Amino acid sequence: MKLRRQFTLLTSTAFSLILSIQGVRAGKNVFNVLQYGAIGDGVALDTPAIQRAIDAAAQAGGGARVLVPRGHHYLIGTLELRGNIDFHLDGELVISTNPADYRGDGVITALNAENLHITGNGSIAGRSLSFMAAYDKTNEWWRFKEWRPKLFILTGCTNLEVRDLTFGDAPFWGLHLLGCKNVLVDHVTVRNRLDVPNCDGIDPDHCQDVEIRNCDITCGDDAIVVKTTRQTNDFGPCANIRVHDCVLQTQDSGLKIGTETTSDIHDILFERCTILTGSRGLTIQLRDEGNVYNITFRDIKFTSRYYSDPWWGRGEAISFTALPRTNTTVPGCLSNVVVQNVTGQAENSIRVNGTRESHVRDVHFENVSVTFDRWTKYQGGLFDNRPTRVYEPIERHGNPGFSIRNADNVTLNKCSVHWGGSRPDYFTCALEAESVTGLRLTGFQGSAAHPGRDEAIVIR
Repeated sequence: MKLRRQFTLLTSTAFSLILSIQGVRAGKNVFNVLQYGAIGDGVALDTPAIQRAIDAAAQAGGGARVLVPRGHHYLIGTLELRGNIDFHLDGELVISTNPADYRGDGVITALNAENLHITGNGSIAGRSLSFMAAYDKTNEWWRFKEWRPKLFILTGCTNLEVRDLTFGDAPFWGLHLLGCKNVLVDHVTVRNRLDVPNCDGIDPDHCQDVEIRNCDITCGDDAIVVKTTRQTNDFGPCANIRVHDCVLQTQDSGLKIGTETTSDIHDILFERCTILTGSRGLTIQLRDEGNVYNITFRDIKFTSRYYSDPWWGRGEAISFTALPRTNTTVPGCLSNVVVQNVTGQAENSIRVNGTRESHVRDVHFENVSVTFDRWTKYQGGLFDNRPTRVYEPIERHGNPGFSIRNADNVTLNKCSVHWGGSRPDYFTCALEAESVTGLRLTGFQGSAAHPGRDEAIVIR
């Protein structure tokens, strides 16, 4: 009995000692922004205080945590995150509407940071309408002022993790990843306005080895878009990117590559995603000198519809286009694209469209089934080629189920075209091919929208 009491006492003492040690460690490695002078009332500018906490944590290193506690609203301009820290947001950051509070065009920024973690269950309020000039009723969107910030610009970061955050009401791009390597974006929620232009969700730009998963995104512009913008620094290609298990809602493209394709984009996988609505479902827009290849879309469900004229996309189910941006552009090659197990409903065609000078090559559709119907008020019978100064930006064209032009080695295996209850005159055949070599159809099913007028398959 005595021995048992001694053992209990020893265990209790050891446990208390462990808690004490953990408390010391927590106190040493957690840098609470309130202790660095942050007010958190949404009125006083908290940028300097939070920056002091960031800099102190970076000096401590070793993954030190900058804690932004819940229950407060922190007004901020530009914050510069550092490497080897965990910026842990539990409260709400409210972005300033005063351009003088910013250095550059970003709110949350980082440059060449290694082992940076951005975590927490907090949120960022983008206050988008404060950066808008007026609502355009004709075009059904907001017109923006001269200047508006991106919520995140993370540049040249390695071993980067962004997890569990919510951001919304962004006035411009949301999470812009530029030239980053070894990136995980997990369980990020985006709640932007659907009528604000250019408020993309997540933009990997010249990035390598990226995983984006379990994200829930609502935004006016492209939800997840892989691109290579023109830069003065050589950040290299976009390569080895996997996007999976995301739910997306947008008035532009749900899953997209381009239009900025100044460097190569390759080995990209989009899978197990749901696009609740968009102006296009799956999109590749090659417009510049980079090559786009080894792209896979699989196990995806989507709805694609028309929106007002300024939004790019005219309700195409799938749109893979390689067109020159300008008269001096020599576009790269779009090749080796696989679309598997994709289903959806759309107001416009599945398009594969190259040019006479540069054919799209090696595109494989397998188990792709789309129902084409019309249910919105906007003008139809159009293809959207934007952006290009060489071809018609908005082209009048009948809408077949599949439209394949200027392409080589296109396979349709077990694919089907269905027509809904609304079949306007410009809905045409199940498949239309023009200037196509190596077209292979296996188990293809589909009739013309108007069987008495059109053939099911038209090859020119």
